Amino acid sequence: MNTELMRTLIKELGGQRIFGVTFVKRSNGEVRDMTCRLGVKKYLAGGELGFDIVEKGLLPVYDLKAEDYRMINLDTVTEIRANGQVYKFGE
Repeated sequence: MNTELMRTLIKELGGQRIFGVTFVKRSNGEVRDMTCRLGVKKYLAGGELGFDIVEKGLLPVYDLKAEDYRMINLDTVTEIRANGQVYKFGE
């Protein structure tokens, strides 16, 4: 699936911005399961990233378990869980 379409799907999952996602980490190939949320700005320190997240196929989220910001690699997402539905990709 095109990363822009996946980005749109995640943002349009409804009023609830909490969702589960499974993807493969770019750094080490590890499969990662995460419960995360969009739109968390409370803990931002300011400044700008040194790279373009859209160009790299990344989506910034707040990881609810780790209580920190993370990037989801949209190119390797295999599953999104939200609003009682499961969306599978790349199978």
